[in-house]
Amino acid sequence: MKNFIRAIWGSILAGLLILAPIYLAALLLLKAMSALAGLVKPVAKMLPDWLPAENLLSLLLVLTICLVVGLALRTRAGRAVLQWLDEAVFRKIPGYTIIRGFTQQLAGSGRERTWKPALAEIEEALVPAFIIEELDDGQFTVFVPSAPTPFAGAIYILVPDRVHPVNVPVWHALRAVSRWGLGCKELVAAMQKSAPG
Repeated sequence: MKNFIRAIWGSILAGLLILAPIYLAALLLLKAMSALAGLVKPVAKMLPDWLPAENLLSLLLVLTICLVVGLALRTRAGRAVLQWLDEAVFRKIPGYTIIRGFTQQLAGSGRERTWKPALAEIEEALVPAFIIEELDDGQFTVFVPSAPTPFAGAIYILVPDRVHPVNVPVWHALRAVSRWGLGCKELVAAMQKSAPG
């Protein structure tokens, strides 16, 4: 019964970690559109009544601002400001670093080599895992998620011989864990293909 309750809470937490950023982004988008509605109202009045012009123009203005900020962040000065904000503000928010690193890995834009899918040898079995970091002595910090909740699990320090990286996207390994192991066949195949000889 305790394992069942733990699995339920783990699943709720996993769902929250995925849905909360989406919800917050949508909420911020709607709030920004509402804040900009006054600016676009004069232009919206010139358009036909059947067109939801105020909402459309607000959305276009928010997206334009996002585009401008995104382009600014590609400059040297923009990156410096972002790095300062990241270190001075964002990293002080609990859980920010973990969620940021994870979403970067899912998007394929992570600079750090975290959350690298692998199969780890635990006792007499191969288990789906993620390489979190490589230690100075060559060992790996490995996170082994519990099914079906990929954000709960155990952490191991393992020698390289017991960690087998697999050449699949992070989302593929997460899906296999969340589907009670369905899809692990592809993980094993990817490990065999990447093995020498």
